[in-house]
Amino acid sequence: MNDTQPRHFLSLLDLSSQELTDLIDRAIELKRMTHASEIHAPLKQKNLGMVFEKSSTRTRISFEVGMTQLGGHALFLSPRDTQLGRGEPIEDSARVMSRMVDIIMIRTFEQEKLERFAEYSQVPVINALTDLYHPCQLLADMQTYVEHRGSIQGKTVAWIGDGNNMCHSYINAARQFDFQLSIACPEGYDPDNQILTAAGDRCRVTRDPMAAAKAADLVVTDVWASMGQEEEQQQREKAFSDFKVDEAMMAIANPDALFMHCLPAHRGEEVSAAVIDAPDSVVWDEAENRLHSQKALLEFLLLSKQK
Repeated sequence: MNDTQPRHFLSLLDLSSQELTDLIDRAIELKRMTHASEIHAPLKQKNLGMVFEKSSTRTRISFEVGMTQLGGHALFLSPRDTQLGRGEPIEDSARVMSRMVDIIMIRTFEQEKLERFAEYSQVPVINALTDLYHPCQLLADMQTYVEHRGSIQGKTVAWIGDGNNMCHSYINAARQFDFQLSIACPEGYDPDNQILTAAGDRCRVTRDPMAAAKAADLVVTDVWASMGQEEEQQQREKAFSDFKVDEAMMAIANPDALFMHCLPAHRGEEVSAAVIDAPDSVVWDEAENRLHSQKALLEFLLLSKQK
């Protein structure tokens, strides 16, 4: 292990705008190589520790497969497999784990827990989702937009729904990738004011989802009740009833507007089946791109200092 301070990826703000742009370009190249069955294994003998305190489909598969494709190994640790949350201080877990693996990915609830872990880790730490942010998903989303439409700089993005961790990451993306973000959410479900304020005039909040979607280049939504909010489902269904992304909403966006959803989706709730299952839907490219963008991230965090 080296004594230099590692680079972490706890939010999109941990990388510069140029680094993020380069990362997207690299992800597109890695995708091409994967589809061409080119062997690229720069992470031989490297080990990724994957700590999951929240369940996952896309995150686990994409990190585990990505690490294998890069020649390394991924170690899956569920809450039952570790002392995290069972009495051992976060600081001690970080000190121990980071002496044994080369990079650590954590999917948990509190951002503060992730930040404390990173503070005491000798190796890079990746935010694979917290209640505050989901930056890895934004890498995939930005890669998908670039593949289909080119640079997102100067474009307009509409976020429809809850001011949640995905919304917060889109706010940070508006700052880092230089686009305008219109956020439509019901009263009481606004994004964190501090995160919103830091983005300045790049973001605006409205109660009218159609107004947010008008002339948008990209329309994005998420489930109305995220993990841990299931008991609020009925209350949220009522609050969000006017916030479904359907064909009428997509029709007032730009003619070539894309629709994205981080999945899993509830067809008929936050998005209509017609929108998500359309022949030109990019949500499946978006899901696949978790693999390629995270491979680019793993490369960046583990190898950039050696270049």
